[in-house]
Amino acid sequence: MSDRHFPTLSLEILLAQSSGGLVCGVDEAGRGPWAGPVSAGAVILNADDLPPGIDDSKALTEKRRAALEPEIKARAIAWGVGFASAREIEALNILGATGLAMCRAIEAMGVRPVAALVDGNYRFKLPCPVQTVVGGDGLSLSIAAASILAKTARDRLMVEMDALYPAYGFARHKGYNAPIHSDALKLHGPCPEHRRTWGPVKALLEGCKP
Repeated sequence: MSDRHFPTLSLEILLAQSSGGLVCGVDEAGRGPWAGPVSAGAVILNADDLPPGIDDSKALTEKRRAALEPEIKARAIAWGVGFASAREIEALNILGATGLAMCRAIEAMGVRPVAALVDGNYRFKLPCPVQTVVGGDGLSLSIAAASILAKTARDRLMVEMDALYPAYGFARHKGYNAPIHSDALKLHGPCPEHRRTWGPVKALLEGCKP
């Protein structure tokens, strides 16, 4: 039997009590790929109407994430998703672009939280005070829910990009490092969705192998 602990609302409850209002969870998806945007989700869960099975998006199958996405959106007090494009990643660097996507996710919610639980150890400048949580998507239900929304939204966008740029296999690897992706870059060069400051893409543009 696994002794793995599953996310709860304990951190949300404590922060809500100390902050005096609604708390959202925030997480990102797509910091590491060679192409496409970085995405972020923000979710304020309803403690009295929680979809069963919320977990870190990386611990769930694609099918399970797809099933949970509409449940989270329907039952949450508020939710939002934001993106920062490949060009914004180049201009701001990945950390700055991730913060921008998180700000857009919070601003997309119909309710403004008084505080945010953010996965990781970096204190992004967001529209509300931030409490960082290392491994937060495995500890906080609202961060886990945000990770699901960020991941499903980005995956869906990468499938759409695959239709625009079919040579790269975006629908299969979502812009991450994969042999089919590396081979396509060598053969075709980068498309408009590639992050041209990324090492492998930059190397190719400079006439080197990725």
